[in-house]
Amino acid sequence: MSSFSTGPIPGTAGAARMHEVTEENVHLIDRVLDFSRRRLLASEIPLDKPMSEKELSRLVNEQISEDGMGADRALSVFEHILSPACISTDHPQYLAFIPSAPTKAAQAFDMAVSATALYGGSWMEGSGVVHAENETLRWLAGEFGLSESAGGVFVQGGTTGNLSALVAARDDAKRKRSAAGKSRPEEWIVVCSEEAHSSIASAAAVMDVTVVTVPTADDGVLHGDHVRPALEEHGDAVFAVVATAGSTNFGLVDDLRSVADLKREVDFWFHVDGAYGLAAILSPLARARFDGVAEADSVIVDPHKWLYTPFDSCALLYRDPETGRRAHTQHAAYLDTLNEAPEWNPSDYAIQLTRRARGLPLWFSLSTYGAGAYRAAISHALTVAHEVADEIRSRPELRLVRDPQLSVVVFERIGWEAADYASWSEKLLDAQTAFVTPSSHHGVTNLRFAVLNPRTTLAQLTVLLDTLR
Repeated sequence: MSSFSTGPIPGTAGAARMHEVTEENVHLIDRVLDFSRRRLLASEIPLDKPMSEKELSRLVNEQISEDGMGADRALSVFEHILSPACISTDHPQYLAFIPSAPTKAAQAFDMAVSATALYGGSWMEGSGVVHAENETLRWLAGEFGLSESAGGVFVQGGTTGNLSALVAARDDAKRKRSAAGKSRPEEWIVVCSEEAHSSIASAAAVMDVTVVTVPTADDGVLHGDHVRPALEEHGDAVFAVVATAGSTNFGLVDDLRSVADLKREVDFWFHVDGAYGLAAILSPLARARFDGVAEADSVIVDPHKWLYTPFDSCALLYRDPETGRRAHTQHAAYLDTLNEAPEWNPSDYAIQLTRRARGLPLWFSLSTYGAGAYRAAISHALTVAHEVADEIRSRPELRLVRDPQLSVVVFERIGWEAADYASWSEKLLDAQTAFVTPSSHHGVTNLRFAVLNPRTTLAQLTVLLDTLR
């Protein structure tokens, strides 16, 4: 006998109200699409800036109620209060952290992906989108020089991509030790440089493994000679070595070739974290810097950074996808129908099960504009970064901290303290001129321009340098 009451439940008369094609929902969709169209086609993108929690609470208080406020009011709150309280990462003078500058095609198609409610976790449920995502992954693998058999999945971001790759790396090491009749080491070790992204340490903490950081050369680059002593000291407890293809702080590319060559001497999993910088391999101006990436066992690159897609997207590629599948396939009675099939299931290659088809905006944008447009946009960012570095060298009040390799330019205003940098940054944002936050290296405060947006120009950056006089 059912334990549910058979009596009337308040509000259930309109149970399908939110899902049916009604006058209310037609109006709602028209309003949202109109706002989206205006934002996508705006010739001047607002920079905007954050509000305090107190101010937001005053302006936006208890918006969620039992009966709702209606689409008009909800959209008005978003458009006029919530959205302006966020800095636009696609503004051409958003130069802090790592910007995002999605193409019009990628942004528009991201809406289409949501509109069609597609599931991207399995071939059974999403064969069409999986096929398109895999085509995009194969194209990336080809650009990186990986074999035709390489494959993987689009995940949320670089942190998830790095974690998933390292989980596969440890699983592969465990299987090899087991096949050789060896027990587990007292501790598993991953080796990386002191300049590696913070997500490597975060992934290691989640996995309960030890990170051994090795020093870089004076140029900030990790070389194979720096890694060798760690391999000799820790032996096969080292299950992975991580190299960076475009560090966040300086945009530096490790000596991938010399690290890859160590695999001829020692068996380890070679992972390349190219979340920000590896996209630069598309440009002939930077391709040579990535020699050795083709030897990697796993690679990540974030399309929401330098491949111009909306948040959030990271492409994770395995040299041998079977290593990823063995590590990540989930087993449950309700999943047997998927696991027994031979088709490609994206959820088998990373830590997530449920997943959005987040690779489709990149597929659509690449298909629409062609790879050549991407090469041109990336080359533009590289050129502007090196041009502004030359401009900084010419100014006596400024000091270039390090010659840029890719599109991150780090410099100092001679004589300034941390408070001076912070005040300058705050004034720029208050004036809605630019978003440039102070950074630091070895305890010394500095400034950095991260140039990714193809609408960022040397003239714009020169104006910012003028304010430092």
